[in-house]
Order: sequence, then structure tokens, then C-alpha cells
Amino acid sequence: MKYGEKEIRDFDPSKDLEIWPNENKNKYVIKVELPEFIGLCPRSGYPDFATIYLEYTPDKYVVELKALKLYINSFMYRYISHENSANEIYNTIKERINPHHIKLTADFKPRGNVHTVIEIDSNKQ
Repeated sequence: MKYGEKEIRDFDPSKDLEIWPNENKNKYVIKVELPEFIGLCPRSGYPDFATIYLEYTPDKYVVELKALKLYINSFMYRYISHENSANEIYNTIKERINPHHIKLTADFKPRGNVHTVIEIDSNKQ
């Protein structure tokens, strides 16, 4: 196994999703686009592809981007539904950094003539 594969397979968001102190007093929005999400369909095992859009207004912490990339890539070896993957990512980031606001959109590529978009927004909770 190559080092990148090992890093992704062994990724544990509870200890490896690195966060940094937010050193800024201004309220600002961080927008991240992750266009290469892959998860495995829990029923068929076929890959599901998506673009993940993450938008948040940090409070005391921000997510380190390489750690976020590794976390998102760790789904490529997991059997997980569209809904569960989107909710897990949202909940993990929200719990780790407790932002003022967070919104996650998971835009899955069509498969079998079905296009799924899942949106979770802390302002709508």
C-alpha cells in the first residue's frame, strides 16, 4: 500500500481532522469546494461521485485544509448512502469547530437517471 492510500484508509476524524485557532476577530465566510468525493453505494458497491460544498463562518477554530481533504477522501473505501455521508461530514465538522454558521451541500452526479442534492444548513435547524 502506498503512503497516500494508508493515510486515507487510516484517517480517523476524531484525532486526525486537524483544527487551528481562528486568529481573526472579523466574521467571515470560508467556502470550500471538494469536487472529487467518492463513496460506495451500500447496496450495489458501485461508486457514487459528488461535489461537496462546505461553507462556514468560523468562531474559535478553522479546519486545516489537507486534513479536510484526507477526511473527504476516506469515504472512497466506505459503503455509505448519500444522506449518511452528507450528514456525517456536516456533523463531524460542526462538532469539531462549532462555527457560527455551517452549510454543507452534497451534489451527487446522476446515476440511473437520478440526481441527488443534499443540503444541511445550521440556519434551518
